Amino acid sequence: MSGKPKIQKYGSLRGVVTRLRDDLRVSANGGVDFVLLYAYNGTGKTRLSMEFKEAGKRKRGIKRDTLYFNAFTEDLFNWDNDLENDTERTLNINSESKFFDGFRALALEEKIFSYLERYAKFNFKIDYENWNVVFSKDVVNPKFRPGADEPQTIIANNIKISRGEENVFIWCIYLAICELVVDGSEAYNWVKFLYIDDPISSLDDNNAIAVGSDLAKLLRRCIGKVKVVISSHHSLFFNVMCNELKKQEHKSYFVYGKNNDGYSLQATHDTPFFHHVAMLSELKRASDAGQLYANHFNVLRGVLEKTSSFFGLADFSGCIHGIEDEILFSRALNLLSHGDYSLFDPKELTEDNKQLFRNILHGFLERYAFSLPEVHL
Repeated sequence: MSGKPKIQKYGSLRGVVTRLRDDLRVSANGGVDFVLLYAYNGTGKTRLSMEFKEAGKRKRGIKRDTLYFNAFTEDLFNWDNDLENDTERTLNINSESKFFDGFRALALEEKIFSYLERYAKFNFKIDYENWNVVFSKDVVNPKFRPGADEPQTIIANNIKISRGEENVFIWCIYLAICELVVDGSEAYNWVKFLYIDDPISSLDDNNAIAVGSDLAKLLRRCIGKVKVVISSHHSLFFNVMCNELKKQEHKSYFVYGKNNDGYSLQATHDTPFFHHVAMLSELKRASDAGQLYANHFNVLRGVLEKTSSFFGLADFSGCIHGIEDEILFSRALNLLSHGDYSLFDPKELTEDNKQLFRNILHGFLERYAFSLPEVHL
């Protein structure tokens, strides 16, 4: 360990992008292969990915250089639910997007399915004439009876897949296109950078590991052909990517941002990435500033649960055992971390609950001497 990681401050996302592109430098003599970014939701990850894309367009004589995956990618698809007949449900494709430059000519179904079968259990067919996708899935046959001639499962066609399954399908399309980029397809020879922001939202832990490992295999093929930025709010997925790519030339950062007051990049290459340490730093900052909201109790409980798991304790209350008022603190965390709150309409805590939060956090930090990153925007 070589002291506290350096924190770089920027007044705008454009400044952050300049830093990232400088880190990646497309040249034979410099630049890392990958940049990994961790940022909380609401920091501006999607806006950062779009600013990175726009920076490529601003270069003289270059129309575009970045193939991105973010929330806008998912918007290239929309459902026709056949509200009149409720039978022909299709996922429509925005064929005008450059994202689909080589889609039709190169017939990607096989590549897409090779990824899809790892994460989902449905099938699909792309209609290139009408630019839409229909889905099917094996379902239990309601007519099946043991000993009868009816099959146990039947194929349900023209189904509406779930939002999670839709996100997985779109992600698999992106991976298939990335393979074309790596293989030197003429349709995608303009791609110099891949920018991947939160590949699949709401990943459970098993899929976070699977998606990260599969992505890393593909990215190792990118070395010398295309540079890559990956940003995520998912701590396990970020850790998987760091571990998978640790032998490759890369840089990794925490990204901090607050409203329009600027952004900070904190390098993490000198220290292990621990999500709960970053969370504690944010909780301490919010506590000191008196800017505490209902969701902060939920975050604090999550940190205590991670810590108790690390030490092999039965539950989170073991982390505050022996601390003065431990019974009160445990009850408060149980009650206040399960209250209804909205991330889009945050409710500030009462002064009494703010003080209660400070007491719990202070007691925890007194017991476990974490070295917290000092981030001030």
